[in-house]
Amino acid sequence: MQFTKAEAYGIWGLLYLAEADRSRVVPLSEISESKNIPEKFLAKIFQALSRSGVIRSHRGVRGGFSLGRNPGDITLKDVLEAIQGPCHLMPCTEDKRACIMDPNEFCAIREALIMAEDRICSVFGQISLADLARWQSTQVPPVLPPAV
Repeated sequence: MQFTKAEAYGIWGLLYLAEADRSRVVPLSEISESKNIPEKFLAKIFQALSRSGVIRSHRGVRGGFSLGRNPGDITLKDVLEAIQGPCHLMPCTEDKRACIMDPNEFCAIREALIMAEDRICSVFGQISLADLARWQSTQVPPVLPPAV
């Protein structure tokens, strides 16, 4: 599994907003320049994040973006799902009929992928933007409970 550029850029853009003064609307150009992300690409990513309520878009001369919720309430899972949709490693884990083999037969690979998805989504659901901002500033990763 590998993040797309859109997902990575989206996370970096949101991390910039999480670290910014919460009372300030941040121009897209500032985020783009600071994180070295192509502005037009970031604009498309932020449209998806805005539609999902993760961020707020502010129009006008002093327009830009702000977080839609508290950084502690926005998880990596929220961000990834806003950009890419539901967290699935293969289409068949969401819909058995999408299996490239025989969807009517038991598939051990599909079952393993479902277990992996559950763990990945659980971890992404536990890490918030506030955790990432704290980790970034202190260079100490958040401590997560062990996988079950």
